[in-house]
Amino acid sequence: MGNDFKKLKIVKDDAWLEPVAREVYERYARYLSRKKQIENDYGSLLKFADAHNYFGIHYCSTDKGWYYREWAPRARDLYFFGDFNNWQRTSHRMELKENGVWEIFLPEEIYADRLVHESRVKVLVHGENGWYERIPVYITRVVQDEETKAFSGQLWFPEKKFNWRGDKFSIGQLDELYIYECHVGMAQEKEAVGTYVEFAENILPRIKTQGYNAIQMMAVAEHPYYGSFGYHVSNFFAPSSRFGTPEELKALIKKAHSMGIAVIMDIVHSHTVKNFLEGINEFDGQPGLYLHEGERGDHPSWDSKLFDYGKTEVLRFLLSNVKYWMREFHFDGFRFDGVTSMLYFHHGYIGDWNQDAFFRDGVEWDAITYMQLANALIKQVNRHAVSIAEDVSGMPGLCNQIKHGGIGFDYRLGMGIPDYWTKVLKEKKDEEWNVWELWDVMVNRKFDIKTVAYAESHDQALVGDKTLAFQLMDANMYDHMGVEDHNMTTERGVSMHKIIRFFTLTLGGEAWLNFMGNEFGHPEWIDFPREGNNWSHWYARRQWSLVDNPNLKYKFLNEFDKEMLALVQDNKILSAGYPRQLWMDDWHKTIVFERNGLVFTFNFHINISPESYEVPVPTEGNYQVVFSSDAPAYGGYGRLDADVLYPAEKDADGNWKIKIYNINRTALVFKRVED
Repeated sequence: MGNDFKKLKIVKDDAWLEPVAREVYERYARYLSRKKQIENDYGSLLKFADAHNYFGIHYCSTDKGWYYREWAPRARDLYFFGDFNNWQRTSHRMELKENGVWEIFLPEEIYADRLVHESRVKVLVHGENGWYERIPVYITRVVQDEETKAFSGQLWFPEKKFNWRGDKFSIGQLDELYIYECHVGMAQEKEAVGTYVEFAENILPRIKTQGYNAIQMMAVAEHPYYGSFGYHVSNFFAPSSRFGTPEELKALIKKAHSMGIAVIMDIVHSHTVKNFLEGINEFDGQPGLYLHEGERGDHPSWDSKLFDYGKTEVLRFLLSNVKYWMREFHFDGFRFDGVTSMLYFHHGYIGDWNQDAFFRDGVEWDAITYMQLANALIKQVNRHAVSIAEDVSGMPGLCNQIKHGGIGFDYRLGMGIPDYWTKVLKEKKDEEWNVWELWDVMVNRKFDIKTVAYAESHDQALVGDKTLAFQLMDANMYDHMGVEDHNMTTERGVSMHKIIRFFTLTLGGEAWLNFMGNEFGHPEWIDFPREGNNWSHWYARRQWSLVDNPNLKYKFLNEFDKEMLALVQDNKILSAGYPRQLWMDDWHKTIVFERNGLVFTFNFHINISPESYEVPVPTEGNYQVVFSSDAPAYGGYGRLDADVLYPAEKDADGNWKIKIYNINRTALVFKRVED
């Protein structure tokens, strides 16, 4: 190894990593070794990630028939059955081939009219744990019987392949990402499960009009329990049939692309359901196989099972899954769920993060190698595709290039920001907010690491927590959201909702994320149908009629969000680099900074609105307000004349300043007017 471990770029760029330079290099070396092994055995990483074209059920034009293959090395017997053989469980025994692969061939001359589109299938696995009817691991569609509630695989052989012609969109054409996090099933107002078709028809136009240029789709892969929000995946290659057909999902994605909207999949490779009948747990009849055995295979908080990323077939399974969604459905990238849990055996449940915690104590090296391989594969399939890590640990190198010693993600989620807003709103009075703390939470990050900023996501909207709007206004949202209702709580809530989100957007990251409905302050929480709520869909929907009602204040928040995004997009604020702090005034709760020529002022004070308030500006000239959260169109009081010019004057120290009306609970943006 010599001194090679000292040459990696992330070590050279960060002196803090020098004591663990060897560990950083070893992380990189493990990746290189695994990748070389894969290339030697399979030819390339791309070919390695073709398991979905080998396993599962596929028609072979050469042999004129269908092959079904499954990896189950410790099973005693496997039997393929379904509609095609009148559900005779043991009439079609599969044959054990090399490397634990079971196979059966069904000739076209016999089964042409039996193995047909939409027919249902299962596999009977005889293992050490007994006889279990299972769903083929690589199946591409799973459906649930309405009467028995049992799941089964479904053959999906549509007569015509989906026509992707004209789908020329590339996420690479987007300078900055404005992500709309969404769940198809709860995206409609009706008290029922929404569909891909309804989402494409009703929701995509709203997203486009609002100014978002990417959607992050939750709950895409099949999951037996709807209330898991899609995070207990059972069938990794099957888009959820609750929402429609695979072609309808493809049509949704194609339509989004035609509107200039990228589609990012919320992919769950951090764990899987325990279920025997629906999932992959103990698929060959014994613990392990795709998952770790014993306690190491159990997630203590999620009631789920954990992958064994050290196994070659597990890597093939997961990497093929990544490639499948990109090639078959044209997804533009992924948000990887539960990255912190994957990185460490302790799943992130520790006190202090330090060099030992990041690189020596309880680190799951196999999972890190998997993530490096996944990110390398993503770029090979589509060099413009993006990968986003849901991580709270701040693992060094998470979003650095692999060749520099990193793990290869493009973005990390700024998960500390929404946690901070929740904590502040719950524990502090408005007058106790500290502007230095506010600033530090937003900018205390490495600016060469891209962060997705957000004030709230689906996490804050779940039962047991509250959205920003509900934190701010609570029960008053039920009775005092009328345009003419001047309730102090809702008026304070509307003002704070706007500036909290705007402050986070302009300072918190290099991309922006919003969960659907939060842009207009959607009331209440998310609670999926379950026994405890009599299987109601009331809280598993989005009430668009609220924002469409001209008599309610939701329209103000929605319009503000739209114009806020437009301002930031037009001025490329997210990619503008480190903000220049101009003024901090904790007495008046005021923060002033400059980004890309715009001067942002935030006054968080509860009631003080000083006139002739001096604000530093970068250069001489006249300045004008180009954006105000206090505008009547956004539910404000219109206390500022947008046509007034503010001439910059030098103070005694030679600094340029303008005098403004510094309105409380308001964000103002000034721009120098060209002479």
